[in-house]
Amino acid sequence: MEEVECAIVGAGAVGLAVAAALTQAGREVVVLEQAAGFGSGISSRNSEVIHAGFYYAAGSLKARLCIAGKQRLYRYCRERNVAHARCGKLVVATAEDEIPRLKQLQQRAQANGVTDMEWLDGGGAVGMEPALACLCALHSPSSGMVDSHELMLCLCADIEAGGGAIAFSSPCRGGRLASEGGAVLDIGGVQPMRLKTRLLVNCAGLGAQALAQALEGFPRRHIAPLHYAKGSYFSLAGGFAKPPFSRLIYPLPGRHSLGTHLTCTLDGKVRLGPDLQWVDAPDYQVEPECAGAFEAAARRYWPDMPQGRLQPDYAGVRPKLCGEGEAAADFRILGAAQHGQAGVVHLFGIESPGLTSCLAIADYVVGSLVAA
Repeated sequence: MEEVECAIVGAGAVGLAVAAALTQAGREVVVLEQAAGFGSGISSRNSEVIHAGFYYAAGSLKARLCIAGKQRLYRYCRERNVAHARCGKLVVATAEDEIPRLKQLQQRAQANGVTDMEWLDGGGAVGMEPALACLCALHSPSSGMVDSHELMLCLCADIEAGGGAIAFSSPCRGGRLASEGGAVLDIGGVQPMRLKTRLLVNCAGLGAQALAQALEGFPRRHIAPLHYAKGSYFSLAGGFAKPPFSRLIYPLPGRHSLGTHLTCTLDGKVRLGPDLQWVDAPDYQVEPECAGAFEAAARRYWPDMPQGRLQPDYAGVRPKLCGEGEAAADFRILGAAQHGQAGVVHLFGIESPGLTSCLAIADYVVGSLVAA
């Protein structure tokens, strides 16, 4: 049996951020990842948007960690030369009945302490983005975009510089909780082994609940429900002499989705998505026949969008803690204070704004382990 002080399961943006923070705190760390590389799941199948923090309930973990994470992420990207853009976002109302909901979103922003939001009438919004059509909009100047691959590459470098290690193709099959704290893990792969760790952080994303279920001794009542929410993306074929928008363009959010939004990506693409489909299992196929619905959604705020140029891009699956028709759920980060097992932290439901929040989530997790 091998031993390590800290084991992080999952090499997505959050797992890597937690591992980097622990190495910087002087801990001995190994990251266990079932795939052959980092960030192949949720972290590489999203919009790469840096969120401002105004969508989420006041006082929620999503709101608090998004706002703190946004500030940390911009600073980290500047310091490490990670490709990013503080481009801003317009959330638009395109019908009269949407205006009260946009005002409610402005009120939520104020309740969350996002104080830089600006209300624009239709003329003001179109003055910023001439290709846009809307009745009014909220301007979020602190929203932006980040190259998630470059971000995770830098986090990997931080882990290795701090003496940590990342073990790819090393799935954690389960194990048991140790009476003295931490766990003994069963690691698969080419060379299966058992690994004893004093501190365990479950950042397995879509597999977080399955890992918790496979840990003998962990109370099942603390395992959050899991619902799969698939989101597809389409991009526009062919280039543009000039990008049609300089900012992110978002419709009003739904209960479980921020809506089919438009991004002009850091590499020059025009991308639409994601939509929302509840699925029984992870599915990454993009159905070409959905292009018409995407085009119709975009034409509400971009009436001159070129016809027939949408092509399937990619899809992602979000680990929702609520199902269709249920109230939106917060991040669930459970340490010893919640479940009673010293040296073990489980992260459930880390979807959007998980990428924005990753560095702040890492601070939160390390704080919960300080006494371990």
